[in-house]
Amino acid sequence: MDLLLILTYAAICIAVFKIFRIPVNQWTVSTATLGGIFLISGLILLMSYNHPFSNDGRIYFTSAPLIPAVGGIVVDVPVATNVPLKTGEVLFRIDPRPYQFAVDQKKAELVAAEQSVLQLKAAMDAADSALVGTEASRDRALQAYERVQQSNDNAKAQGRAAVYSELEVDNRRGIYLTAEAAVGTAQAQAIQARIAYEAEINGVNPAVARIRAELANAEFELDQTTVRAPGNGYVTQVFLRPGMMANPLPLRPVMVFINSDDRIMAAAFIQNSLQRVRVGDEAEVAFKAVPGKIFKAKVSGIIDVMAQGQLQPTGALIDPQSPERSSPGRTLATLDILEDTSAYNLPGGVVADVAVYTEHWHHVAILRKVLLRMSSWMNYVFLEH
Repeated sequence: MDLLLILTYAAICIAVFKIFRIPVNQWTVSTATLGGIFLISGLILLMSYNHPFSNDGRIYFTSAPLIPAVGGIVVDVPVATNVPLKTGEVLFRIDPRPYQFAVDQKKAELVAAEQSVLQLKAAMDAADSALVGTEASRDRALQAYERVQQSNDNAKAQGRAAVYSELEVDNRRGIYLTAEAAVGTAQAQAIQARIAYEAEINGVNPAVARIRAELANAEFELDQTTVRAPGNGYVTQVFLRPGMMANPLPLRPVMVFINSDDRIMAAAFIQNSLQRVRVGDEAEVAFKAVPGKIFKAKVSGIIDVMAQGQLQPTGALIDPQSPERSSPGRTLATLDILEDTSAYNLPGGVVADVAVYTEHWHHVAILRKVLLRMSSWMNYVFLEH
């Protein structure tokens, strides 16, 4: 941009010298040179501060490395390279049979666990019935013991001999105490059966809840054997083929998905060029891929952080002289292109020249616009490498 301004001034000086037949000597040349230095320097300073320019504009996009959640042999790859996809469309499928077997196994275990709950209910009912029976036997034994004891007490009070021998009384008492112990055992068994049956997690038997959770996980893994598009976009460089092994390893993605909804236009400016730039300012974009065409745009935002200032937890102290911090860095401003670009081939990552026009010294913006268009015309001249 500066070179264009210098060449333009040089061309004007040559034309003035020719048209007005100004003699070429050390005084005229020195005057033209010094005048050009002051004029061009002033214009450059005014433009740089009030109407900043960047030759580092670029279309940024997000790419998502696709890593399957489960591993297995790939059986189908219906996706094609660079074909637009909608959210949820199938990218590839992994052999689902091992995961279907796991689901079937967990379903069988769930049925068995639910049947075991019914068995626990039956065991609790049986324990309750056994408790009722032992309590009845105890009561009968108690009544028999008390009757024998009462008969002997009555006979003793009347001065007669005991109706029952001491051995018989002791036997009756022993039968009663045995029945009482049986009641305690039956009560403990009934409580144990009730605890086993009534144990719950959110109203569900623990064994059933565990199997249901394992079944849900198995069904999730079965569903993950079909890998789908995470958003609107396309897959580039499809090298995956049926028969290959896909594993859930973080460092081994099998595809790269390009999200078409996350493209942004941004330009990197030196830090002191953005002091007067505000959101909503007019801007123009000249893509190198589209020579001679200027696209209208506006500033949509200014990213208020730079990579050179970020800190991450590491085992080393901050080194201000490290390579990533040695340069001052540039500030990114995001832009909204106001014109339709669908007719042009502008792949993600394409570069552009960007000029922003603030409300300050707006008459100088005309010169910036002229220089931007001259720069865009120069994009017609290129060499293939």
